[in-house]
Amino acid sequence: MNHSKFSLSRRNLLTGVATTAVVSSFSATAQTANSALALPSLSNRTADSLASDEAYWAEIASYYNRTQGIINLEHGYWGKMAKPVIEAYQRATKMVNDQNSFYARKHFPADIRDAMSRVGQALGTQEGEIVLTRNATEAIHNLIRQYQGLSAGDAVLFADSDYPSFKTIMRWLEQDQGVESVEVITPALADQQQLLQSYVDAFDRKPNIKLMLLTHVSNQHGLVFPVKAIVEEAHKRGIDVICDCAQSWGLIDYKITDLKVNWAGFNLHKWIGSPVGVGALYMRKGALDKIAPYPGEYDLDNSRAYTRVHTATANFAAFLTVPTALDFHQAIGGENKQARLHYLRDLWFTEAQSMNHIEVLGGKDSMSSTGMSSFRIKGKTTVGDANKLQQRLENDFGIFTVIRKGLDSGACIRITPQVFTSADEIQQLVDSLKQLG
Repeated sequence: MNHSKFSLSRRNLLTGVATTAVVSSFSATAQTANSALALPSLSNRTADSLASDEAYWAEIASYYNRTQGIINLEHGYWGKMAKPVIEAYQRATKMVNDQNSFYARKHFPADIRDAMSRVGQALGTQEGEIVLTRNATEAIHNLIRQYQGLSAGDAVLFADSDYPSFKTIMRWLEQDQGVESVEVITPALADQQQLLQSYVDAFDRKPNIKLMLLTHVSNQHGLVFPVKAIVEEAHKRGIDVICDCAQSWGLIDYKITDLKVNWAGFNLHKWIGSPVGVGALYMRKGALDKIAPYPGEYDLDNSRAYTRVHTATANFAAFLTVPTALDFHQAIGGENKQARLHYLRDLWFTEAQSMNHIEVLGGKDSMSSTGMSSFRIKGKTTVGDANKLQQRLENDFGIFTVIRKGLDSGACIRITPQVFTSADEIQQLVDSLKQLG
């Protein structure tokens, strides 16, 4: 396949530019992306029917370089860049290095505004509600640390299924702000109603809750939380919500307005496929007053979301590559990607559910599950147990996975395929699970 058809069609990345001018637009058009992937011929296909089309996904897989010597089912750490994205990143890296501060001082501000605008369009935000960061952790940490609505005696809420670093900083508020930290224990295998009820019960038990962290998709087992319904219940009680979308965007297909949240953090280097080192902070217009500017930054009228972070010198080329990553993601189609990943998850999850020695974790139904889920050997819940299981899968069966150890119910093994993972590779996982008994 000729991957060169997916090219940067607006302007070249400074392959021969005069020293007195810098051409600084790096986006590929969606039309070019669609042409390269021949998507028009799929216009009459539903995402669900396409999900099991191995020939189509093998074509998609040809756009990626594969991990050698192992079946890699740990793609929740960060996402692999497609070949056209790598090429754009390499050209941007060369340009930034060649043009140095002349580019950074004169042209990068406009280019990063363009990149933020593209992210905002893809997420369905209003102009000025998105700020690019280095990762979701930077965004979420800033939101929590700079939140201004707490007083001594208030409580803050988080869940066992939240990202461990975020749980730590929520607990830090206890010593920094004199508040009470409350942890809600969520079911390890659940549906939407069970998850909603877990939070409603916590709200009712602790009427002094003022701030909560809410995960959209758990990094532990891919469980999808009913964010909109939980937020509605929280707002009835005057509880502010910071939403962790680090794993969700690109793993599932949605707009930020679907969630009804005021603040959220995202990664673009997981499921959107940007270079490593790109995240985003969402701050809804009119909701900036409770999040203080980053220390040393000023926003007297609470109208500039970018004052809530101070990334300083960052990877210019990574940010410049964001439009190309979005083009490639959109050329595949967010709905198509979600359906494919969900299909791959169901291939092993359904089989594992029937195995007497395996306990599966994640969503009970399609609304509560994603392409990412977890499992463990029944009765083996310690971190040591999970480490031994991860090593056995890798050393005996050639399958690379990762342990997760944040759940109250115990440690587990997370399985995270990508769009280039084949059904045959998932079958090898199933065969391995059968032999673990």
